[in-house]
Amino acid sequence: MSSDEPFDGLEAELTALGDLVDVPTPPPPDVAAAVRARLASDLPASADAPAVPEAPADPAQGPDPAHRPQPAPRRRRRWTIVAAVLAVVIAITAATPQGRAAVARILRFAGIELQLGDAPPAPVITTAPLPGEHSVPPGETAGQAGFPVKTLSALGPAQHVTVADGGRVVSMFWTDDIRLDQFDGGIDPVFFKRLGPPMPDYAKVGPYAAWWLPGTHPLGYISRQDGTQVPLRQAGPTLIWQQSGLNYRLEGMASKEEAIRVAGSLR
Repeated sequence: MSSDEPFDGLEAELTALGDLVDVPTPPPPDVAAAVRARLASDLPASADAPAVPEAPADPAQGPDPAHRPQPAPRRRRRWTIVAAVLAVVIAITAATPQGRAAVARILRFAGIELQLGDAPPAPVITTAPLPGEHSVPPGETAGQAGFPVKTLSALGPAQHVTVADGGRVVSMFWTDDIRLDQFDGGIDPVFFKRLGPPMPDYAKVGPYAAWWLPGTHPLGYISRQDGTQVPLRQAGPTLIWQQSGLNYRLEGMASKEEAIRVAGSLR
């Protein structure tokens, strides 16, 4: 097995990444040092380190996620590199006026389309439900979603649960402000967010790459049928991450650190 195998396709992926965000010209000083520091802090100790096992599924919540295909360690390392480089590029571009203008692009992560601009977008002043959204008794989502539904043990039982768009999205609510949306990890994005300064902040939930979106921002839904973007509401600070092929957005926590702590209790 070639030692270069873990990086098959990585050059193409990073080239595509460069098409999404542009480093300003001339770039800020110490760009290379920033990239090296981010890579050193985010890469696993070994490309062959075993994947972190998932907690066993609750039988009442559907098929055991352990039976789902798990990403190979080399592939996980490859995507860790991509996420690390993306974090540095966003940090660099957000640091200068040229960079903030260049970042008026679209990024896609964890089933969410991030529409980044150089100024805060106009807030959404109306609210709308997700398509086909309806309430279900907590603990009775099995069979209504097309994926194993999890919850946040750090927050206790959810007060309210909804299922939307034929089982495409499951939402759990603890208060009026704190909610967890979970949805299957497919190719097409499910939600979109319009963002301006402050820019997304790279984070990790255990071994999984994540992004913290610190400010309030417009949130919308991308229709499955034709890709229509449906404005929903003004969302609060949100942590987004992908874990074992499923996507999660945790909204309403007071800080990035608290959001990461709570997200780590996903079971």
